[in-house]
Amino acid sequence: MASSSLRFNTTPEDNLSRYLQEIRHFPMLEYKEELSLSREWRDSHCKNASHRLVTSHLRLVVKIAKSYRGYGLPFGELISEGNVGMMQAVNRFDPEKGFRLSTYAIWWIRAAIQEYVLHSWSLVKMGTTAAQKKLFFNLRMLKSQIQAIEDGDMTPEHTTEIADRLNVSENEVISMNRRMSGYDHSLNAPLSIDGEGEWLDWLQDDNESQESIYAENEVLGVRQALLSNALEGLSSRESHILEERRLKDSPMTLEDLSLQYGISRERIRQIEVRAFEKVQKSVKNAFINEVCRC
Repeated sequence: MASSSLRFNTTPEDNLSRYLQEIRHFPMLEYKEELSLSREWRDSHCKNASHRLVTSHLRLVVKIAKSYRGYGLPFGELISEGNVGMMQAVNRFDPEKGFRLSTYAIWWIRAAIQEYVLHSWSLVKMGTTAAQKKLFFNLRMLKSQIQAIEDGDMTPEHTTEIADRLNVSENEVISMNRRMSGYDHSLNAPLSIDGEGEWLDWLQDDNESQESIYAENEVLGVRQALLSNALEGLSSRESHILEERRLKDSPMTLEDLSLQYGISRERIRQIEVRAFEKVQKSVKNAFINEVCRC
């Protein structure tokens, strides 16, 4: 189905105004003509038939799109998304059901526009379930109806009333109201009118840089490997005593180790010192050999 005449370059006001003027020239279809064109599209996929069906309802798209202008999104984009929904409606419309295309198309147009609003209004996903989407698109209207126009959080009474009407929890109402109270702001927005500096410049990360963390992890890995290899050169007793005395957060006392091995505390101290000197020598030699290879 061709769509070149349905989508247009949005944002510039002159393009939008021209588009709104042009769609007025497409005639509305009588029921019999609409029925004939719908059957022609369904049976033979005649592009001319689909084109006439879509263009005759472009004013309906604009009318529906106007009801979503309060979300601060480009009106032209709302219309474009609504046109996509209109084309989907024509593609799926069954003329034998007995109702007009416009009645069927309304749901597809709204669905397309609402999906665009949900994905574009905020970087944070606004609604995932049907209840949350209903809350998003009805919260402002209900707040206006019950005159809950205060800034910030609503009163508990207003929150409860809206939650009951939309069959959602009060926490969901509070959360959605807070998220809809303001738009996303760019960190690259200028701090002043003259454009000097950005909000991003004021963000400071007190954590260590990723480069430093990576380098420290590399050094730690090398040290652990050297120590592990050095410990393999010790006897089981030397290795155990050194680990208990030098490598534990809560080291064992000389007295405890002397009782465990049945030797004097001085002898335990001597084994510890000798084992430590062996490890030092092994690590030093391994480091020198690694440097020489480089």
